Amino acid sequence: MLRIDAAALRRMRLRAQLLHRPPGRTPVDVVHHLVGLQAQAPMAAELGIRARSRRNTLEVVNRALAEERSLIRTFAMRGTIHLVAAEDFGWLTELTLAPTLPSARRRLAEEGVPPRTADRAVGLIEDMLAKEGPLTRPEIGERLRRRRVRAEGQAVAWLTWLAAAKGVACFGPTRRGRPTFALVRDWVGPIRPVDRDRALGTLAARYLAAYGPALPEDLASWSGLRAGEVRRAWELVADRLTEVVTDGVTRWRLKGRRVEAPPDVVRLLPMFDAYLLAWRSRDVVLAERHRRKVIPGGGMIHQALVADGEILGTWSAKVHGERLRVDIEVFGRVDRSVRLALAVEADDLGRFRGLAADHEISSV
Repeated sequence: MLRIDAAALRRMRLRAQLLHRPPGRTPVDVVHHLVGLQAQAPMAAELGIRARSRRNTLEVVNRALAEERSLIRTFAMRGTIHLVAAEDFGWLTELTLAPTLPSARRRLAEEGVPPRTADRAVGLIEDMLAKEGPLTRPEIGERLRRRRVRAEGQAVAWLTWLAAAKGVACFGPTRRGRPTFALVRDWVGPIRPVDRDRALGTLAARYLAAYGPALPEDLASWSGLRAGEVRRAWELVADRLTEVVTDGVTRWRLKGRRVEAPPDVVRLLPMFDAYLLAWRSRDVVLAERHRRKVIPGGGMIHQALVADGEILGTWSAKVHGERLRVDIEVFGRVDRSVRLALAVEADDLGRFRGLAADHEISSV
């Protein structure tokens, strides 16, 4: 049993999440290691890759998405939009979307789409994508209405979600600034069925490799799996785990050498970053007095500044011509070394997007 303080716990998690920026990591390496990055907000997943890798650019990430198709945008953990590695697409989406299917069907029924009609709609979506190629959500809705399927309001959103959950559709190329849905077998390739126990064990091991030390409740919160499946997943990797105790709380990590990130890690994290989403409780990394500044409610998680594992501020950025303006608000005072590191981070945000960057740091 390893006993460590909160600072050491944070540094172990920083390193597990690649926030120390190990060299040579491609966008696919980062996303594969993290088992996906939440991508419902514009640029969130892309900036999450930037925070964890060196020399990658938005152009490189976009190439992996649109040309190589080694990264796929789809619905995954907790039923939300994620960027996942193409090699993980099949088993991961099947495993993590299953718990949210009943809720989706209830929402469709509330929108006037009964189960039998919803299943017929998925078949129609499959046919239209096979014949016409990628289509936007409004285009799918228009074609469904022609076939007497209700697709007004939120109905079409839930029907495209259901098509994704059934392994039929995923996000395809962007067309004139609008996302499209593509047929999975065309965009990703054939998907092989995976034994559920094998998938559960894989998910637990990879979650702990990327987010440990952690608790079973953390895996449940991050993945959206049911309690029974989380218990089974934990059982499947139990012989590979060792205990870590911090302030009387026992967590688990994979056996192996204890490794921490250096204390000088400073990063500007995107909205919904894994560093704030990966665990049920954020108390170890975010002080209660600052919680509302970062997590105001309604499911929102703002762009955050992390220094030596602690969330110490928020930030925003806007493009003005060919320059990126980065405004950073820190909670109180920070050391000069942190301010210098923030200047480097602001410049790197610009580099990632192919822009020169200006920044300003203020205290709140």
